[in-house]
This record gives sequence, structure tokens and C-alpha cells, in this order.
Amino acid sequence: MHHELTTPRLLLRQWRESDLEPFRVMSADEEVMKYFTSPLSMQESDQMAQRCQALITERGWGFWAAQELDSKQFIGFIGLHIPIAALPFSPCIEVGWRLAQDYWGKGLATEGARACLKFAFDELKADEVVSFTSIQNRRSEAVMQRLGMARDKETFFHPAIDKDHRLSEHCLYRISRH
Repeated sequence: MHHELTTPRLLLRQWRESDLEPFRVMSADEEVMKYFTSPLSMQESDQMAQRCQALITERGWGFWAAQELDSKQFIGFIGLHIPIAALPFSPCIEVGWRLAQDYWGKGLATEGARACLKFAFDELKADEVVSFTSIQNRRSEAVMQRLGMARDKETFFHPAIDKDHRLSEHCLYRISRH
């Protein structure tokens, strides 16, 4: 069984076939993908959506497709994930998001991520949830701060990104069960 989360403006739900095309557009957007090593091809975007869908089917939760309640539009994803990369703070549960540009600056990532944190603590009984991003990604850091997450003093180099790449140095935020 998979879970859905509802907030005042969002439905976080299982991925659908109809999400693939808007996700491809979003994944090819240079601005949306600015803090990733490159935009995704159509095939890479579809593979990511299918992985997200499969993990939700398997676990009941994951990076959910985010749908705006009023418009019924797919706007990106918000959810929880267990990173597979050998991160210095693994094992962990991560809260993350990626929204289409039209939906930036409206508090939607914060609203959805807040619901995800509640789910992680209440349903999954997680003791801690982390979030991380390139130290250049101030917008995501601002969301982490609005969620009440605390930044670790030390940064780390993401193991899946070449150390010389401009995006390799990351910051880590944590929040514990209240």
C-alpha cells in the first residue's frame, strides 16, 4: 500500500503516466537543473520518474509526484528518500524536492516538505531526517532553514560528483524528531 499526503495546496501522490511529459520539460529546464551536474534527457527523466514510482510501490513512500490541488497540475516532486550514494552520514532518510519554475517562490516546497517531515517522524518513526544540496543552492538552503533544520558546520563532497566540479561541495541540514 502506498501513502498519499495532502496539504492545504498540494497532493503528494504516486506517479502517473501523465506526469512524464511535464517532468521531462522540468528536467530539461536549465534553471531547474542549475544545481545538478546536467539537465536530464527525456530517457533519464523517464527513468528517474519510474524509479520514484517503483520505490513508492515497494516502500509505500518516496519522492512523491506533487500535484497542485486547485489546478490539478503536476508541479514536480517532494518527498522522502534513502540515498544510495555512500554519503558520510549514511544511512539516513532525506527530505527533498524539485519543482517546475512556475511554482517557485510560493512556499510550496516548504509546505510539502513539512508534511513529509511529519510523515517521517509520525509514521516511519525516524529519529532524524536530513537534506543536502550544493553550497551554491541558496534557494534550497532557505527551504531547509524554513523547515527548522540545522546546518552542520562541516561541508562534504558529494561522492557521485567529481571533486573538481563546481557543484561537488555540499552542505548538510538535519532535523530531529521533536
